[in-house]
Amino acid sequence: MRATIRETGREAGDLAAIVSVVNAVTPDDPASIDEMHWADETYPGAVRFLAEIDGRPVGVATVGRIYMHPPEFDGLWATIAVLPDVRRQGIGGQLLAAVSDRARAAGKGWLHVPAAEARPEGIEFLVRRGFSEYERAKLVRLDLAGIVPPAVEPPTGVELTTLAQRPDLVDGVHAVALEAFPDIPGGEEPDSAGDLDEFRARDVDRPAIPADAFVVALEAATGRVIGYASLMMIPGSRSVAWHDMTAVVRDWRGRGVAGALKRATIGWAIANGLEALETGNDVDNAPMRAINTQLGFRPLPDLVSMRGRPFGGMMER
Repeated sequence: MRATIRETGREAGDLAAIVSVVNAVTPDDPASIDEMHWADETYPGAVRFLAEIDGRPVGVATVGRIYMHPPEFDGLWATIAVLPDVRRQGIGGQLLAAVSDRARAAGKGWLHVPAAEARPEGIEFLVRRGFSEYERAKLVRLDLAGIVPPAVEPPTGVELTTLAQRPDLVDGVHAVALEAFPDIPGGEEPDSAGDLDEFRARDVDRPAIPADAFVVALEAATGRVIGYASLMMIPGSRSVAWHDMTAVVRDWRGRGVAGALKRATIGWAIANGLEALETGNDVDNAPMRAINTQLGFRPLPDLVSMRGRPFGGMMER
């Protein structure tokens, strides 16, 4: 069965159709119209495609620049989702061809597509088309029901505050990110925090990131920002948040700062009635994974980033 593939705009009907397909296929990684509006305003240039059969939305694909890397990075990110009842009929291939055309038009030689260990058929679909594993993140979840807020206990010489209390600390937080992002394990190209404006838009002023859950660690003797941790609400949810980032400057690592920051965000989540926290770390990020285990997080299926050449040609469609 061949679907009709069309590029969507920002019309409410198209966005609602995209959300319905994405949330049916990947309920653990949902979308929302508000989140898509934010993404379009913050990261222009992404393109969405909708697959329809007799007017029924059955598949979605998105493609755009990987903003954590410089513009010259030789790859775009893409997502593909097809409803279960119409799979193995070529619709995924049509959508992959559509995003591949965009990659070639942009002069890019690679596509990076997320896939979940919980849905092995998605990984198999990409492997059959020449993709291979590029990164693997170990996902974990902390159910908060019945949990007593942990004692924060920052190490001696460290004070904690929040951006809600001290919005003037954003520059210092950005300085921490500039040092920490390149050290994040995973992939061949180091992550980049970007300039202050980009960092603020993505990691500070984003509507889904509560300022009072953005915890900042200060060196008491100097007032220097030495670390931070933040939460981001899952799209469309008021009960589950994602640990967006925990970062500590190099000279304070291994001294208990990251653990105190995460305990503070857990305390905020409990106080604000959240049901669970989720997060993920690269398989090689042993220190942060150990902290998560100590805090009681339990494993979820892995998230895998697949990398492959743009897909094209009539035989591949």
